[in-house]
Amino acid sequence: MYCAFLVSFMFLVGCGSSDSGERPVPVPVPEPNVQLTVTPSGELSMPATGETRNIKVTSNVEWVLSSNQKWFNVTPTSGYAGETSLKLTAEANRSGEARTAILTFSSGSYAQTYNIKQEIGKEENYVPEGYTLVWQDEFNDARLAGGKPAMPNTTKWYYETGAHGWGNNELENYVAGTYGTDTCAVITDGTLKIVAKKNANQVISIRMNTSESWQYGYFEAKLKLPQGRGTWPAFWMLPKTNQLTWPDDGEIDIMEEVGYRPNWVSSSIHCKAYYHSIGTQKTAEKFITTAESDFHTYAVEWTEDFIWGFVDGDCYFKFSNDKTGNKATWPFNVPFYLKLNLAWGGNWGGSQGVDERSGRKQTSGYL
Repeated sequence: MYCAFLVSFMFLVGCGSSDSGERPVPVPVPEPNVQLTVTPSGELSMPATGETRNIKVTSNVEWVLSSNQKWFNVTPTSGYAGETSLKLTAEANRSGEARTAILTFSSGSYAQTYNIKQEIGKEENYVPEGYTLVWQDEFNDARLAGGKPAMPNTTKWYYETGAHGWGNNELENYVAGTYGTDTCAVITDGTLKIVAKKNANQVISIRMNTSESWQYGYFEAKLKLPQGRGTWPAFWMLPKTNQLTWPDDGEIDIMEEVGYRPNWVSSSIHCKAYYHSIGTQKTAEKFITTAESDFHTYAVEWTEDFIWGFVDGDCYFKFSNDKTGNKATWPFNVPFYLKLNLAWGGNWGGSQGVDERSGRKQTSGYL
């Protein structure tokens, strides 16, 4: 197909005398005297729990609004002369620090700022009584020489690599942190970012596992999930064995989400008697309004009697040991290790197509 764009230019030539008299000097039009007020005046305080508030802008000119933070949403972002009501919705503050956002109202060369302050967030403690901390990674690693971001600590983690489909026809090629000039596992600002991105004719991403394993315990991670059709983030566990037989040896899914069903998270177990291929899976789902825009704590409590799944301390999945001693129904009596990955496409993640735009990010606050 050949497409041509035809662009016409029109030159306007003034007709008149050809005398060489001086032309009149244009008189600049003065900008109006802008009068813009925000009610309530001064600044607005928001609680740490997050909520929606309204402010009123009164102005004698048209204006536009910009902000320097993403933890709240403002609508509308422009207005005309007169009164305009704005709706501000703040996310819950789980950062452990108070924070401030600056709104800037502009009209021509005029600019006026307005502060939104949010109270200090409380770090929730969802750990049941009776547990002692034995392992953690808070991703507070310092930057490398030259200012480059740190990468996961390889004494705590190892990468699982390859483009094998992983039993689910997934599209990604898992790499060992970097691939050429691309880095897919980055630690900055106290968080781990796992990035799935296009590289030539492939998608590269990260699948990382803990070097240690445990039998029974309480395991949690603070995660913010990626957006986009085709994404499939997971926080899960497999048994520590040299020769895995799936599903016979068991699998514990602490958190999974697929991008075509945003903010629906699930927790599941798989074993020989209970798994999705034969329609007997044991799973539960929960809708989290801000799973893709804010951090939430996903956890599992695993004992010799039960496996329970949690989001922000709310138990929504329960599976009990039937005490028959049958591995087909309870293979969960050996050490398991933790896994973090961001898959792309596949039987579940790609069942409704994938977004071709490059770059999706899963963020972990701690494990």
